[in-house]
Amino acid sequence: MTAIRAARAVAITSIFVSAALGLAMIVIGLKAHSTSVVSDGIESATDVLTSGIVLIGLIVATKPPDAEHPYGHGRLETLMGLFVGLIITVAGSLICFRSLQLLSQTEPPPSFFGVWPLIASILVKGVSALIKWRYSRKSRSSGLSADAWNDTMDTLSGCTALAGLSLALYDPKRFLSADHIGGAAVGLIVIFLGFHVIRDTALQLMDTMPSPEALREIREAAMSVPGALRIEKCFARKTGLQYHVDLHLEVDPAMTVFESHEIATKVRERIRDRLDWVADVLVHVEPHSLATISSRHGKP
Repeated sequence: MTAIRAARAVAITSIFVSAALGLAMIVIGLKAHSTSVVSDGIESATDVLTSGIVLIGLIVATKPPDAEHPYGHGRLETLMGLFVGLIITVAGSLICFRSLQLLSQTEPPPSFFGVWPLIASILVKGVSALIKWRYSRKSRSSGLSADAWNDTMDTLSGCTALAGLSLALYDPKRFLSADHIGGAAVGLIVIFLGFHVIRDTALQLMDTMPSPEALREIREAAMSVPGALRIEKCFARKTGLQYHVDLHLEVDPAMTVFESHEIATKVRERIRDRLDWVADVLVHVEPHSLATISSRHGKP
């Protein structure tokens, strides 16, 4: 839970930082007549909404299971990540459309002071992305991971906007449109990010299995319990911040129901103790093949 609280603090801080940065870039961008700066500022302003959505998801995801939600409320956190992806895609489309519209209009050349908010944005978003990546891995938060991707692409879009503005400042007569093209490029980068986030969260909602390494860790933890002879099947699905596991465990068929139940309980407890990213384990007990058991005991 410490990682979850830290993730919440990161999301709250991100809201205030994005609001201040977005407002400053829009105001300075308008005064500097820079489409690239304004586009990047609008993108930062949308981060206020996305970080707020992530925060709501993190708060609700930690609510304990109840009668109507026996698997907990974690799926809402994944849904919030999907919502973030949709907002990012729409914002990128609007930025791209408006920047391309300005290509046909006569605009005064941008001012040099428009460079400074872009440099500040690149530095702030770069640091923010690193922090969010760290805590998204610790908390296994889909929403915070989506927000980390958002800040990562913000850094790239800031560099793109800075390149377009720099060309326009270098030679306004020849490269005045570079500032508008830079704004459109920012929009395309944001759209790409939105599709990436939508894809990742959609795969989780479709109960995509975890990585082979994660499944191997589950199997190894289960097989470390004495009496566990074989894992027939192992399924896992992410329900927000953690995984729920379905395990088919083979035991000696000569055991009593009580003995096999005790082994299944120990397997469940061992997996949850070793792997903090597993919320619960449902163990199905199956009889192991007699031929394999006989060979293990040295019988003909």
